Amino acid sequence: MFISTTPITVRYAETDQMGVVYHANYLIWFELGRTTLINDLGFKYADMEKEGILSPVVDIEASYKRPVRYGDDVKVNTWVEHYDGLRVVYGYEVIKEDETVCVTGKSVHTCVKKESFRPVSIRKRFPDWHKEYEKVKKPSKGL
Repeated sequence: MFISTTPITVRYAETDQMGVVYHANYLIWFELGRTTLINDLGFKYADMEKEGILSPVVDIEASYKRPVRYGDDVKVNTWVEHYDGLRVVYGYEVIKEDETVCVTGKSVHTCVKKESFRPVSIRKRFPDWHKEYEKVKKPSKGL
């Protein structure tokens, strides 16, 4: 399983009145991690969009374990949790320098035609992405 790492230094603007990272900012960090992962695999979202294909989030979750504060250095680890040719589930961990896991999450994506939002098979439309995702996705547990 391939894991991509995105470093982040928490900015003051990302925190709330309590001095911790505002919960919605983790979703932005997940997006940064996802984009880094895709780039690390040799692809770009922008190229997909040039072909009239979008990859919307259809489900997302985040589980908050420990607070992250202004000035902390963290990393967002991102991987392909599940992939079936149509749907991609990305996994995320936000981890402090001391390896404390602060947030975990997942996001589910499909590919759709921009003009109609009709689903598109990644396997058929983007065979190189399909091949790479099959190679790097988290191994499924046996029955």
